[in-house]
Amino acid sequence: MIKKAFSVALVGAALLTPSATAGAAQGWQRVGDGITAGLSGIVVDGRHGDTVDTLAVRDNKKPGENRLVAVAYRPGAAPRVTPVTWRGTLPVDLEAIDSVPGRAHEYVALASDGTAYRIRRENTTVKVLRTFRLPGVSSDGNYEGFALAPVGHGKITAVWADRGSNDRPGKLTAAEWDPATNAFGSRDSAKFRAPYPKKDVRQISDVKLSADGALTVSSTSDPGDDGPFESALYAAGHLSLGKHGAVRLKVSDTPKRLATFSGHKIEALACLPKSHKGVLGSDDENAGGSITEASFCRP
Repeated sequence: MIKKAFSVALVGAALLTPSATAGAAQGWQRVGDGITAGLSGIVVDGRHGDTVDTLAVRDNKKPGENRLVAVAYRPGAAPRVTPVTWRGTLPVDLEAIDSVPGRAHEYVALASDGTAYRIRRENTTVKVLRTFRLPGVSSDGNYEGFALAPVGHGKITAVWADRGSNDRPGKLTAAEWDPATNAFGSRDSAKFRAPYPKKDVRQISDVKLSADGALTVSSTSDPGDDGPFESALYAAGHLSLGKHGAVRLKVSDTPKRLATFSGHKIEALACLPKSHKGVLGSDDENAGGSITEASFCRP
């Protein structure tokens, strides 16, 4: 374990490389101060050399508070942070975002109540193309993860997550998604419990889906606006397609822990295309938001 102002414990050298270990333990860069500056979801928007361009959502709720931010991240350097204007009625409590496969600068952002926003980025603004509800969402759910990927036969599959709590498991739901109509196919769901953290748990704070169907989730401990925060990454299970394209979720009762983080509440996962490297974003409440990289992705 490497200790500084925070620490990260790694589980399995084959899962996180030595360079990623140093990046995860020493490379956190602040993207803003205060409770409105956290990152609750993130997506890779491009790459130029060592610099990764990302688009991140913030779970702000009040008028005048920023909902989207572009972050240019390069290890060892202060990130360039640019607010992005949301055109139209502001969403409330955005918790996740992922890119629409095959459509440049198009994304789906998800609010905690299960409302999805199909958006297109145009430089420093985004335009809402369509708003729709995820199927089967519960009025008492709190949705913190959303991912899209062309799994199996190439059709796009969506996965979303109700975060759960100490006493309630998180819930992953998956279905095929048609980007032409924003319609969903038949759904499959599975429960997930994180072995760690142990207290004040959000079982799932984000989810990432690879093209081969692997599911990676982040789990966090959130005892309040001043922390202290704990987070972990897990290989949670696998998504596959059955007959006639039916989606099937298999979630492990004993998920494999990929890494453990102290001092940050990780709520945002994104992967670089065709790479094991990914980007982590945190929402550390009164301590603001931060970003780093680690090798947790399945290319």
